Amino acid sequence: MMAIKSLEELKELRKSLQRKVTLREKGEIADDKLVEVLVGMGTCGIAAGARETFNKFVEIVNKNDLKDVKVVSVGCIGFCHAEPTVQVNIPGKEPVIYGKITEDKVEELVDTVIVKGDLLDENYLIKSFQKAVL
Repeated sequence: MMAIKSLEELKELRKSLQRKVTLREKGEIADDKLVEVLVGMGTCGIAAGARETFNKFVEIVNKNDLKDVKVVSVGCIGFCHAEPTVQVNIPGKEPVIYGKITEDKVEELVDTVIVKGDLLDENYLIKSFQKAVL
């Protein structure tokens, strides 16, 4: 952690982090491009590795400086057989739910779904209005 040596440095640091704080607290950004990633963190999800999945999402979003992506821990999404489950809400599109998203699948999901706007492999797709899933 860097040492803050002046009031000006502190003000600059606050200014640089204000957007992230506002996004986390209020879920608001200046436009309607906010992508929400909901990670099911019920007991079944946590037992299956959802905490690690959540932490990996936060790490990847920060590493790639994806400013309009909000990662949220939620309760059980209802597909306990496919934990860890993740719902991705992209503005203008129907929500999509994916299952078995362990931490080693997070980078692929971010790249395919959030960056490129495609659907992830059918082996992970649980529910989508964009494509019929059995």
